[in-house]
Amino acid sequence: MRGATVAVVGGSIAGCAFASAAVRAGAEGVVVLERTRGRLADRGLGLCVHDDRADELTAAGALPAGIPAHRLERRRWVVRDPREAGGRLIWEQPFPFHSYHWGLLWRGLRAATPDSVVYRQGETVEAVTGDGGGAGIRFAGGAVERYDLAVGADGYRSVVREALCPGARPHYAGYVCWRGNFDAGRLAGLGGAADPHPGAVTTVCFAGGSCVIYRIPGPDGPRVNWVLYAPPPRDGGLRFDDPTSFPPGALTPELSAHLRALLEREFPAYWGAALALTDPADTFVQPIYDLETERVAGGRLLLAGDAATVVRPHNTSGAAKALQDAAAFAAAWRRAGTWEELVDGYQAARGRAGRDLVALARRLGRAQVERTPAWASMGPQEVAAWWQGQLGGAAGIGGQALTPAAAAPPAPAAPPAQAAPPAADADAARAGGTAP
Repeated sequence: MRGATVAVVGGSIAGCAFASAAVRAGAEGVVVLERTRGRLADRGLGLCVHDDRADELTAAGALPAGIPAHRLERRRWVVRDPREAGGRLIWEQPFPFHSYHWGLLWRGLRAATPDSVVYRQGETVEAVTGDGGGAGIRFAGGAVERYDLAVGADGYRSVVREALCPGARPHYAGYVCWRGNFDAGRLAGLGGAADPHPGAVTTVCFAGGSCVIYRIPGPDGPRVNWVLYAPPPRDGGLRFDDPTSFPPGALTPELSAHLRALLEREFPAYWGAALALTDPADTFVQPIYDLETERVAGGRLLLAGDAATVVRPHNTSGAAKALQDAAAFAAAWRRAGTWEELVDGYQAARGRAGRDLVALARRLGRAQVERTPAWASMGPQEVAAWWQGQLGGAAGIGGQALTPAAAAPPAPAAPPAQAAPPAADADAARAGGTAP
């Protein structure tokens, strides 16, 4: 299958990772088709990757070295208490993660994409077909291009998923997620007594929701990132029939007022004031969805990242899962002798993994938003037992370990074919490692 052509639909984290993986595996013509014309790196969201997953992904070649990251060490669960500005601590647990800025992570992955990859922006893919003979990409305007394989890294509204799993749609989970981030230097104006160590993650707990707060690297220095889960406001103008959001800077006055009231009513004084430091341009809200598909590969089509499974963010596994998909793709390609073996190998490696992540995130969402316990009456042992109940036997959050085959470092690419060396030089060539 060396010399094959691959189209990657979608050029964000999963798309860049798959394009690089395809080249490492031996594809000769790799094209990334990204519908956005602007700079994807402007997305300022924070995300986390478990230390073990990061080590595996780095070894597998899926996570380039040198991308800015912030080390996290522990997670603190607090409830509102008028006697304590930062809230009363009800439990603390280890949290071996590194946090990233979405834009900086994307830039690192984009910079690591081999020069041979053609990255085309402003390309709207309207439909995809795939069978035993290859994959067809139809663009807006009617043009069609043919490739040996098509990878859907096109997110919630994946057209590749529609071709592979017709009718599969993300389902609204019943609550929303508010997101924001701000310059960490602004915390100095609040006084530092309630601000925990920079390596700590704070989870604010309240009836009907929770909020996770942590530091991330930023283009101009450290930032504070927060993710708040709660029921949606009434008459807030949100739609729940299709994955959507109010992007940064586009909150309506009604939504902004709802968020302010939530912070004042439910949050410890310090953290309510801290989140209020977020500029409107860095604040947005999105309904939470999830999706599991019966298949993530078939014919000449593969699904990656959110196109394959939409996992609620509680599991802290989204970026790691997308990169693991790419590592598993490269590993499946290395072991395969035919396209059918590649497709079946990828399905075996990532189909069940995605469904397990969806199931865990649903349990986390029910426990932390939909059916919250009486946080304020719980002690450390009770919270720890409650947490284990959410995991349901899983080792933890942050995603599962890669299979040994996918975690293995990629084999060096074979050199281009060349004429055999003269007889006098043959032994020296073999001693230097040149393929015979």
